[in-house]
Amino acid sequence: MKKLCYLFFVLAIAIACKQETKNVDIKEEKETAEKVEVKTPEKEITDPKETEVWEPEPKAISFNDNNVPSDAIILFDGSNLEAWVSAKDSVSSANWVIHNDKSMTVKPGTGDIQTKQSFGSVQLHLEWSAPDVIEGEGQGRGNSGVFFQNKYEVQILDSYQNRTYSNGQATSVYKQHIPLVNATKSAEEWQTYDIIFHAPEFDEAGNKTKSGTFTVIHNGVLVQDHVEILGTTEYIGPPKNPAHGKGPIKLQDHSNPVQYRNIWLREL
Repeated sequence: MKKLCYLFFVLAIAIACKQETKNVDIKEEKETAEKVEVKTPEKEITDPKETEVWEPEPKAISFNDNNVPSDAIILFDGSNLEAWVSAKDSVSSANWVIHNDKSMTVKPGTGDIQTKQSFGSVQLHLEWSAPDVIEGEGQGRGNSGVFFQNKYEVQILDSYQNRTYSNGQATSVYKQHIPLVNATKSAEEWQTYDIIFHAPEFDEAGNKTKSGTFTVIHNGVLVQDHVEILGTTEYIGPPKNPAHGKGPIKLQDHSNPVQYRNIWLREL
């Protein structure tokens, strides 16, 4: 019985000591918090010059008669196809048809064409028009496409009063992102694409560390707002993510005589 009373006595002392230690810790934390120095607020800025930044000064650019910026790489201005080769072997000449109005037309059966030069992230401007003679429907009407790094397609299609699957219509990131609106004009008019492409990034082991993105403006209207590129834009199956570096810009021969003009880009 004495032993049992002794054990209860020791246990009570232990609990009391633990509570006292906790109270001391709380008191010390409170005193420490009170000792934290309150920073004096920065002085109020009253002079607008104090928030002016003068360096570096942005480089001034100019524009030619076709409104192409002076720091752009001209890919097609209607004079020749010297910037392009056949995508079949990356060597043979591009055999699409150039017209007197400085446009070119897909020559069905000759295959895709791609730039001789490879690019990373870019701002791309191009203008295109659906075939003059309206034929077919859905994916069979005015179908082409512009590919970045030979892997990521922004769809080109006559989507004026022409229903197809939404992630395959004009300005879709093919099979990945539906455009916010359908801003397609009729086949009698030229369409304008302004595309900001940020390339995906990979580590030395070939793992993707950062997804690419697309921003697309169609005829002055935002239709893709910094959307994530999930991988290659496959016709069948899910996107793939093979490691790669820079690659060419490619225009697709989908057997429809789509017309192009005024193609240029700026490297980012």
